[in-house]
Amino acid sequence: MTTRRSEAVALAGLLAAAGVTHLVRPGVYDPIVPRALPGPPRFWTYASGVAELAVAAAVANPATRSAGGRAAAALFVAVLPANVKMAVDWRHRRPTKRAIAYGRVPLQAPLIWWALRVARADTAGRQPR
Repeated sequence: MTTRRSEAVALAGLLAAAGVTHLVRPGVYDPIVPRALPGPPRFWTYASGVAELAVAAAVANPATRSAGGRAAAALFVAVLPANVKMAVDWRHRRPTKRAIAYGRVPLQAPLIWWALRVARADTAGRQPR
């Protein structure tokens, strides 16, 4: 398996796992949906889960991988406010929980970079610089 393909498969797997988790355990995610979004949090939890699954499928398919990578980057940007809300809401929790919440915010940067790297990789399997 080429590096390009293995990176894409790993990214698709991460997105698919996150999507399934949003759909199977929505109560975990509902509290971190920003209040500024209209409608009930459960709608946004399910919508983000469906979006993650759709983007995972796009990244997994070589014909749509470039667009899927860009969509993944956009999705990682879109969920950043929820991660910030989680960090703020969890600031008084136990140190382990705080570390998880605080760690999610800066983790978005390498996820965005990874998604864009997958999007830019050429069809020959060479990695972009």
